[in-house]
Amino acid sequence: MGWRRINGRHTSRGQINYAVPDALQLQRRIRRYHADHGVQHGDIVAIALDAFLRAKGYPPDLTPPKHEER
Repeated sequence: MGWRRINGRHTSRGQINYAVPDALQLQRRIRRYHADHGVQHGDIVAIALDAFLRAKGYPPDLTPPKHEER
């Protein structure tokens, strides 16, 4: 599964912060999933958001960036 590639020390990471409705209890549910499966909180969010965006027709651009010549 592709999500295993994000579960590693050497994975470059960026921060995203969004306010979400408390009624969804996302933080509590993420903590429970982490406790049951050992998947890190950021990875859970990344996997879920990636699946949503892919399903809506927004896959990642997986072409490697071109290095600038000096």
